Amino acid sequence: MTHQPRPSEPTTSEVPHPADDSLRPDAAGRPASEAGLRDRLVRAGVELVDAEGAQALSLREIARRAGVSHGAPRRHFPTHLDLLSAIAREGFRELATRTAALDREGEEPRARVAALARGYLDFARSRPGMYELMFRHDLLESGRLGLRDTSLPLFGRFAELVARARPDAPDPATAAGALWANLHGIAQLWRWGSLRLATGADDVAPLLAAALDAHLGPTTEDRR
Repeated sequence: MTHQPRPSEPTTSEVPHPADDSLRPDAAGRPASEAGLRDRLVRAGVELVDAEGAQALSLREIARRAGVSHGAPRRHFPTHLDLLSAIAREGFRELATRTAALDREGEEPRARVAALARGYLDFARSRPGMYELMFRHDLLESGRLGLRDTSLPLFGRFAELVARARPDAPDPATAAGALWANLHGIAQLWRWGSLRLATGADDVAPLLAAALDAHLGPTTEDRR
């Protein structure tokens, strides 16, 4: 006689395979498929880069923090660069949100450039690991997940405001690029402690003001 499973017994097809990470519960007890495995991996990477820096972003550690096997990320991210790019995109999204909140349409262009520059430096200071990841050459050069397309609109808005602040500039994009390079240098050197040692400054504000004066000219009040 063929044994028939009792109603309370799960059939073989109903029993999850132990290696099926999509059904492994997360910290809240939900299957990973319900929680969104891709989103969980990205969130785990964002938390990891903020806590330990870009150098800690191994596939194995991100998977461990997401509560899945080390092979599970490849379901959504075929390469390590794909996952790192997805994490970096979250950084660019936040930077865009921060700078948009600081940009005031009714203010003078130079004041708007200064506000965006302060926001940029504040982001680099408050999230150094993410900042480092976002501007990794291999990620931007790879073109994974359209990362450059995510970052370029930020520069485009910055360049537009620089052009309005410096209408005499023969090439506004170059002027904006030079100012951005200056800001990037301030962010990196301040993080490393080099600027504090060299200048004795305990705040980036004077350095930012000097950079803006160098690239945009002095303010109207300074000319008086």
